[in-house]
Amino acid sequence: MENKPCVACGQPFQPRPQVPQQSYCSAPECQRERRRQWQRRKLQTDPDYQDNQARAHQAWSQRNPEYWREYRESHSEYVERNRVLQHERNAKTMVGPIAKMDVSNPAIPLPSGIYHLSLVTDAGIAKMDVWTVEITVHACPCVPHVEIAKR
Repeated sequence: MENKPCVACGQPFQPRPQVPQQSYCSAPECQRERRRQWQRRKLQTDPDYQDNQARAHQAWSQRNPEYWREYRESHSEYVERNRVLQHERNAKTMVGPIAKMDVSNPAIPLPSGIYHLSLVTDAGIAKMDVWTVEITVHACPCVPHVEIAKR
């Protein structure tokens, strides 16, 4: 069998006879890259794998609730780098305020009724899959609740 170039490092290697389609050499870094690529493809194409990974991540987070706080406390260079990069990302958007989870606490809550939601394209930065919308109150008489019996 002839040599092939490794997909990760580009160095020629001889594939194992048992694996004629082998495309990564046996170097530890290249094997890590092979596994990373496999996981990336699996996360994109396999809903069961995605669900399993999400549950595993959530379980780990619950077992280690202070991990990121402790990490940030012991890695000041990470915190500073993240702060600088976030500042740069914010400067690129230049489109308004940054919204955080549960940030809206209006003094007067919106009354019950029918609202029209429309996409606001000039939104700022939002976290946690937030939708930025414009709410317009439509003045309309409310229809009384009517019980509908099943037949």
